[in-house]
Amino acid sequence: MTNNDILKKLRVALMLRDDQIVEILELVDFRITKSELGAFFRAEDHENYMECGDQVLRNFLNGLVIHLRGTKENPKNPNDVLAKHKAEIPKKDSTKDRPEFKASAKDAEKGRGDKAPSKNGPAAKKPFKKNNTKTAPKVQVVEKVIYKNGKNKK
Repeated sequence: MTNNDILKKLRVALMLRDDQIVEILELVDFRITKSELGAFFRAEDHENYMECGDQVLRNFLNGLVIHLRGTKENPKNPNDVLAKHKAEIPKKDSTKDRPEFKASAKDAEKGRGDKAPSKNGPAAKKPFKKNNTKTAPKVQVVEKVIYKNGKNKK
């Protein structure tokens, strides 16, 4: 496992953004820009990919200890710090004005396994009626083309 893989897994596990990682590295007086940091998270075949060196990873881990535990003078509870990170992540609200979907049988009798569904119940199928109104014939959008690719066919 490379240093880049370790850094990526820590970033995902701790739910850290790039700016938070830069702040963690500054705790141990290691300065790095977001663009330099972004080069570590690129795909290996990308032209701007950079291998994360031992020095960067070592400083990140040392800074992470200070970030999570605090210092001797000002200790922190790591669970509180992680809960704070979780709270900062914007939640996707996919349930906006959407009613709760509850599946139910169309016919109450159809849901029962001991009897056949009734033919005249509310869920009985209605016959399909064909619409007899005449519509305009379909206009051919693409004209037919004869391809000549150099071979004479006889």
